[in-house]
Amino acid sequence: MLEWCATHARRPRPPSAARAAARPRKVSAQTTAPRAPKVRRYVSGETPTAACRCWRSHAAAGGVRHLAVQIAKSLGAYVIGTAREAKHAFVRGLGADEVLDYTRQDFTEAVKDVDVVLETVGGEYGARSLRTLRPGGTLVSILPLAPDFPAEQAREAGIRAVFMLVEPDRAALREIAALVESGRLRVELDTVVPLADAARAHERGETGRTSGKIVLSVAP
Repeated sequence: MLEWCATHARRPRPPSAARAAARPRKVSAQTTAPRAPKVRRYVSGETPTAACRCWRSHAAAGGVRHLAVQIAKSLGAYVIGTAREAKHAFVRGLGADEVLDYTRQDFTEAVKDVDVVLETVGGEYGARSLRTLRPGGTLVSILPLAPDFPAEQAREAGIRAVFMLVEPDRAALREIAALVESGRLRVELDTVVPLADAARAHERGETGRTSGKIVLSVAP
C-alpha cells in the first residue's frame, strides 16, 4: 500500500486482503494506464487517449496485461489481445473486443493499423509488433531496455518506440481508484501462495501461463 500513501492518493476499499494486495500499484497500473500524463503524450502525438481507437496487448491474461485491457477499454479503445485459446473467455470477460490465439495465428497478419501496442514479452515480439502499427502509431514497452529493442526500425517506419518509466502520479492513482470503485477495473487472482512457498510463486510466474495476479499471503 506504500505507493498510495506516498502519493497521498486515497486507497480504494479492499474487497479482500488478497485482492487488495494484488490491486494496481505504480508498476502494474501506471505502466498500463493510458491516461497517465506520460502515456497520454505517447498516443497519437498530443492527441488525448480517448482518440486511440485500437489498442493491442500481448499475453493479455497476465498479471499486468489483464489490468491494461480493462483500463484501455474504460477509455473507449477497441482492444485486441493475444492469448492461448483456453484463456479467450477470460480475456473477453475483461472487455477485449478481439482475442487472437498466438499459437495458431500470426498476429502480424491478423492485425493491422493499430494505434498502440503494449509490448510485455520481449525478444522478437517488439520488431514483429511494428508490422501491426499504423504510421505514427506507438510501441510501448514495459520491459528493461534490451539490445533487440527495435528503436531504429520503428523510426524508419514512422513509428514511435518508447519505454514506460514509473514515477509517483497522484492524479493517475486517483483515476485508477475511481475505476476500481466503479467496478470497471477488477483484479483477478491466479494463485494465492503462502509466503513460505514464495519459490513456488516465482516458478508459477515464470511459466508465463498465469491468468491474473499471483499473491503471497502472510499468516497473522
